Amino acid sequence: MSNPPLYGNLVPLDREHHKHLRLQTELSTLERVENLNSLFLTAVEFADACKEFPLVFVRVGDVPTDGTPQAIAPLAVLGLKPGSNLFVKDGQWTGGYMPAYLRRYPFAMARISENEIAVCFDADWRGFSTSEGMPLFEADGQPSEFIMNAKTFLENFEREADRTRVVCEQLAALDLLQDMRFEATLPDGEKIDVDGFLAVNEQKLAELPDDQVVQLHRSGLLALLEMHRVSMGNMGRLAQLHRAA
Repeated sequence: MSNPPLYGNLVPLDREHHKHLRLQTELSTLERVENLNSLFLTAVEFADACKEFPLVFVRVGDVPTDGTPQAIAPLAVLGLKPGSNLFVKDGQWTGGYMPAYLRRYPFAMARISENEIAVCFDADWRGFSTSEGMPLFEADGQPSEFIMNAKTFLENFEREADRTRVVCEQLAALDLLQDMRFEATLPDGEKIDVDGFLAVNEQKLAELPDDQVVQLHRSGLLALLEMHRVSMGNMGRLAQLHRAA
């Protein structure tokens, strides 16, 4: 089982092996994200996230050999350089919106076999121990209310992630995205150059036949593309935050 970004060592939560496991919920998890300049974002989050972050798309996975488009995924851009997160300062999250990908940490749903998905936890997170914090299981071995709430959140996240994958497949099939780059020169002369991401091709979008535009509107894709387009104005805001950092 591979570990996604943010996670160090995902381990399936087991009521027998981890019956004494506790979590210090008061500990901030932001140290895990302070060196990440982007995070996966689900489509349902676009409305909130577009007000603060540039929302871009990136190619993911292997290039298909059957001629189908390569998979893409949306990201919220948190910094303009690798290892730079401009929304974490002095151990605090400075943004008004925190992506669900981060809010679910230190837990995640992960596939542990071909037919089984389980709640997992990051065993590398210092908040876990057998002596301090909130117990994850009751004395009778049943999951605690805390864990059941976490499981509900994780299941909702996975449903939205699946929906987002479908949305991205539709976007890739329409071939409406193109490679883009962002360049800025700060007052001190420092040059910032961000590339490796995809953004909507305005000309292709404008040239879509009317029937396809109607389909995009009814499916909600047109609204997502518009939120993506609006969000790109936040690149300038990131440049200002970078200058002030």
